[in-house]
Amino acid sequence: MRSANMGASAVGAVLGIGQTGTDLAGLAGQVTYLLPYSRIHETEADRMGVELAARAGYDPRAAITLWQKMAKLSSGSAPPALLSTHPSNEARIKDLTEFSQKVLPLYEQARAKS
Repeated sequence: MRSANMGASAVGAVLGIGQTGTDLAGLAGQVTYLLPYSRIHETEADRMGVELAARAGYDPRAAITLWQKMAKLSSGSAPPALLSTHPSNEARIKDLTEFSQKVLPLYEQARAKS
C-alpha cells in the first residue's frame, strides 16, 4: 500500500496534477491493482479452508450456510464490490457452492475412515 502511495505521489509530481490529482491517481491504483488481488486472496483462503475442512471430515457445504448468515447480518451495508478488499457475500456463496461440490469426495472419504 505504501509503495502504491509513493508511486501515485511520484506520478503526481511529474505530471504536476496537485494533491487532488495525486489522490485520484492513488485511488485508481488501489482499485486497479491492489483490491482485485485482495479479493483473489480471500477467495483462495475460502477455498483452502473448505478443502481442509472436508479433509478433516467436516461438511464443506457448511461454509455456504455461514456466508448466507453473514449476508443476512450485513443487510446490504457492504461497500461496492469494486472498492472492497473482500468478495461480496453473493460472490462468496456462489464460489463456495461450486467449490464445495469439488471437495465433497474428500469429505466423504474422511467420513468413511472414521
